[in-house]
Amino acid sequence: MTILSTKILTPAQKELLLGSGHGLVHYDAIAIQPLAVELQQTSLKNAIFTSKNAVKAILNANLTIENCFCVGNTTKELLSLHGFKVVEAEDNALLLAQKISNSYAKEAFTFFCGDLRRDELPKHLRLQSVAFNEVTVYRTESQFKTFSRTFDCILFFSPSGVQGYMNTNNAGNAIACCIGKTTATAAEQFFQTTIVANKTTVENVIVTAIKQLKVKNN
Repeated sequence: MTILSTKILTPAQKELLLGSGHGLVHYDAIAIQPLAVELQQTSLKNAIFTSKNAVKAILNANLTIENCFCVGNTTKELLSLHGFKVVEAEDNALLLAQKISNSYAKEAFTFFCGDLRRDELPKHLRLQSVAFNEVTVYRTESQFKTFSRTFDCILFFSPSGVQGYMNTNNAGNAIACCIGKTTATAAEQFFQTTIVANKTTVENVIVTAIKQLKVKNN
């Protein structure tokens, strides 16, 4: 069986997958282009990050952030690595928005995001009258690649990655293994079988895919 990853894997991640006996094809379905960070002030009390790409985009902007609110373990780890204090971290954007509206409704936030960001978080914050300023700090570009073969499982790490792959390919009978519920929602439009990793890490997506293929093969 062969697994397609829509993200280039690290050597350790490749070893984890190939050690299971499955074949691997991997490529980057999307490319991230950082944009200039335009803010009137460089000292912020509360900032929201829904992806590690947003974190990477602001690292050279010399910002001081008192409290960070984020989606996913990878985003949390990257923020912590660069000395930012993570106050709240949730598995998806809607859960984070609900946490903010329930516990921090009187605070004001700066929401760092990409140009193709999903609407769940800002929509919920607006409905709950939570004050926030949205700042687009990166642009997402699809990397079109057409495959003439089929795959048993495809690993997806963002809704834009799903769209990037589906722009030039078909789902076929592949299983879509997704890093989170938001990505899975995008994949469900195209795939008959969609599963979600129980942790928002690349490694867990790989392990989840391996387990699912083992079940399928029995």
